[in-house]
Amino acid sequence: MYIIVGLGNPEQDYANTRHNMGFDVINEIAKEFNISVNKKKFNSLIGMGEIEENKVLLMKPQTYMNLSGEAVKQCIDFFKENINNVLVIYDDMDIEKGMIKIRKKGGSGTHNGMKSIVNMLNSQNFPRIRVGIGKPDDKNDMISYVIGHIPEEERKILKTGVDKAKNAIIEILKNGIDKAMNKFN
Repeated sequence: MYIIVGLGNPEQDYANTRHNMGFDVINEIAKEFNISVNKKKFNSLIGMGEIEENKVLLMKPQTYMNLSGEAVKQCIDFFKENINNVLVIYDDMDIEKGMIKIRKKGGSGTHNGMKSIVNMLNSQNFPRIRVGIGKPDDKNDMISYVIGHIPEEERKILKTGVDKAKNAIIEILKNGIDKAMNKFN
């Protein structure tokens, strides 16, 4: 089974923010494959289904970003799943808006959600898809940039990245991460 984790903050307060790109990707893939992500378990909203003949669990931690690792660890421990079958999707300011980057493993960078996951799993060896949100014009305004609402014209550009990430997940499940990296990076 694959555990596909989208990082974000609870949507009632943080919908339509750059920091919720992971949730946006989960919402799009859930819609395409008719998976309801509404069951409460592991301090998350989850849904199970099948994508490209693979059993998947779609997960949106509800712990707030900085504690995402707690939810992911609970889920992995419950299913006794290998961390190579965990795929984390999250926003990244170092990637241009509308672009994505797939990696097999790596550090957390400055992303607090990824720091939490790396710390709780005690490993960096799990795949991830970073969805580009670009940088703010004012470098002193990083927090309000990531959790502030997105203007409609920018939302269309960010949606391109969300769609690429959704398609990358499908490619990973269908043909493996190496082919997905060659196709999308």
